[in-house]
Amino acid sequence: MPMIARYAVATLTPLLLLILGSFFAAPFGLAALVWLTLLAAFLDQVLAPPPYDPDGHEPWSDRLSAVLAIGHLALIPLVLTALAGSTLDFGQKCALLLATASFFGQVSHPNAHELIHRRKRWLASLGALVYTTVLFGHHVSAHRLVHHRYVGTDQDPNTPLPGEGFWEYAPRAWIGSFEAGLAQEIDRLDRKGKPARSVRNPYYLWVGGGIVMLFLAIDLAGILGFLAFLALAVLTHLQILLSDYIQHYGLQRLELPGGRIEPVAAHHSWNAPKGFSSYLMMNAPSHSEHHMHPDRHYDQLDTTARVPTLPYSVPIMAALATIPPFWHRVMDRRAMKVMEQAEKRLRETPAPIRPRHPDVPPRKAQTAPPRDPVTDEDEVDALIARVTTQPGE
Repeated sequence: MPMIARYAVATLTPLLLLILGSFFAAPFGLAALVWLTLLAAFLDQVLAPPPYDPDGHEPWSDRLSAVLAIGHLALIPLVLTALAGSTLDFGQKCALLLATASFFGQVSHPNAHELIHRRKRWLASLGALVYTTVLFGHHVSAHRLVHHRYVGTDQDPNTPLPGEGFWEYAPRAWIGSFEAGLAQEIDRLDRKGKPARSVRNPYYLWVGGGIVMLFLAIDLAGILGFLAFLALAVLTHLQILLSDYIQHYGLQRLELPGGRIEPVAAHHSWNAPKGFSSYLMMNAPSHSEHHMHPDRHYDQLDTTARVPTLPYSVPIMAALATIPPFWHRVMDRRAMKVMEQAEKRLRETPAPIRPRHPDVPPRKAQTAPPRDPVTDEDEVDALIARVTTQPGE
């Protein structure tokens, strides 16, 4: 099957099912939810990840991203109207709501993330619009100006602290990224000789656009539509924060012999290249490659690189992260091993490379968080393996 067809089938199928589920009293919403969850988990076990072809980029990758973004924009009024209407029964509405939220988190988010890194202004603007429609516009500023620059240090709110559980991380990261992105935008304006309240500050768009969306939700579908929109936004935000949490948990940039911080490298991100979720999420699980080459298109990322790899797919790890005791049993020792190997390499061959951003302060060495002596981590790993491994594997 051609590469374009693999990405298109994985991403456009749930979009089509959600559109149909907005019009007809049939289990299309449930089918979309199954596609994004159970079917994805199964196919990840039997399909191969996207092949690595650094010279294989074609214009279709940007075109598919544009179609998905436009589909996201069209889906919002359709779903809100359906959820507030009388065509669907309660079960169908619940399935449609959950499936739409899953689509926003697993397809719209990685696709918009891809678009905001594109050099073509109309593509970057389209990605920013997608984030704004789910009340997360500030992510455009925070991700490009803060996260990519300071990832793995205390100056990046979206890098989890050592031993930090997701439910502690989520509010800190949301508020911190909003504030850090705003500070960077103000700093950019200051360097151009413009005041912080200049109309050139994109935060007027991020916040103003979100307010407009709230009024549009009420106008389109009344109070029920407004509440449904808030639910979609909250669930989408949680998935975006989960992706940052699981892709950077426990991985830090170390101090070089000269006192500076090492440059961003492959061992600063967790990866999970799988046979279906990689196509569904626009190759976002190849996260180390993205941080090392932010301008590289998703179809050119190396899924075969030797990088820190999560034991299960991104969706399964995201579900695990919502249960902090299980998450820590599975991930703490793995993160410590990656950091120990990084420290060993640094001692044996001190890196002579100047970091791109020497103003990043050193980050303290990670210490293992306290563990619950009652739960044995090997037993937890074995339990998860039995749950997620397919029969006959």
